[in-house]
Amino acid sequence: MSVERYESLLSELCQAVGLPDVQHVIETRSIEVEGFDVQLEHIEEDPDAIYLNFHFGTVTAGRTLTVFRLMLEANLLIYAQDQAQLGLDPDSGGIILIVRVVMTDDVTGDWLADLLTHYAEHGRYWQKNIFESTDEMFEGIAAGQFQWIKA
Repeated sequence: MSVERYESLLSELCQAVGLPDVQHVIETRSIEVEGFDVQLEHIEEDPDAIYLNFHFGTVTAGRTLTVFRLMLEANLLIYAQDQAQLGLDPDSGGIILIVRVVMTDDVTGDWLADLLTHYAEHGRYWQKNIFESTDEMFEGIAAGQFQWIKA
């Protein structure tokens, strides 16, 4: 695959979601999906894939270790099947979900729009149940009293 395929896919995505300024999306390599900033990366070392980097938010002070444990569990139990993983953005300290998508012929702008919506749902879950929960609710989540979103 090539840069041309990547740009074509971004163009299809813009058409699917009604964004008129395709060139801006290609230049910035970013889009906002339901309030989440998403970087749409294509790197030379992996020319057959597009990487979706969702910025889910930052961790409240004092919860970092527990959130990292929950992220590890999510990486092992949920996201491993999707070629995705939660991580920490070294620049902002925020939680990001990195999704690798191989740009096969069946990956279209509509398909990509659906995938972005799907992972925005995951972001809302993390924000509501992990980042914004009260201390009492958070302790329950950290103790395993939660229901993970199944992909």
